[in-house]
Amino acid sequence: MLELRNIGLTMNDENGHPKEILKKIDLKLEPGKLYGITGPNGGGKTSLAKVIMGIYPQTTGEIFLNGQNISALTVDERAKLGISYAFQQPPRFKGLTVEDILTIAAGKKEPRAIRKKLREVGLCPEDYLDRNLGTELSGGEIKRIEMAQILLRNSQVTILDEPEAGVDLWTVQKLSNLFMWGYRNQPDKITLLISHHEKMLPICDEMIVINQGEVQKRGSTQDVWNLMKDELFSKNREQCQGEVGV
Repeated sequence: MLELRNIGLTMNDENGHPKEILKKIDLKLEPGKLYGITGPNGGGKTSLAKVIMGIYPQTTGEIFLNGQNISALTVDERAKLGISYAFQQPPRFKGLTVEDILTIAAGKKEPRAIRKKLREVGLCPEDYLDRNLGTELSGGEIKRIEMAQILLRNSQVTILDEPEAGVDLWTVQKLSNLFMWGYRNQPDKITLLISHHEKMLPICDEMIVINQGEVQKRGSTQDVWNLMKDELFSKNREQCQGEVGV
């Protein structure tokens, strides 16, 4: 279980003034579930993910993984305990090949496993293993390679930060299917999927809405997603009526 107790985060804004980003976040996340984290831009979703990974140190509160307090652990130490983070914009590593980075993710050279994971994310191993991770790969290709890394790590907690960002619709559908079959119903694993996408969120077991640094809603995907759609359609109708009135 991953447990967040009274998590708060305060950081300086561009003018050097302290700004409260997260406020009293309390969450218990159970193995065997795929959690959808959503909410408006700037609401705190990615900040929360980075606090869990240790990229941002929380200002208040504690984080526990299977009863162990990991609040003071570094990113590397949390990674060794089985927490993985897939960035919204994956870093590029010049000088490394796709095979190099996937071998690092696997922890040892496992050609069959590496080839299998590449195929699962829609890439042909024969076309990609020897390719450089510099600028010759597209954003969608880099995103899929990062997904293959995550799958090879077989982490206990996986955080996926807007995996659909900057990729084509075919890739979105491929990733959606991958998450549905690769991350759901794994009894010993917790997955957090940060997303706004209508094809991503409905596959989750539960949804958590983060707004203004707080947990605004939490519940089954069916209940929360339907409520969000109703609110979205209502706002769209109001906007259209206002435009007609003009």
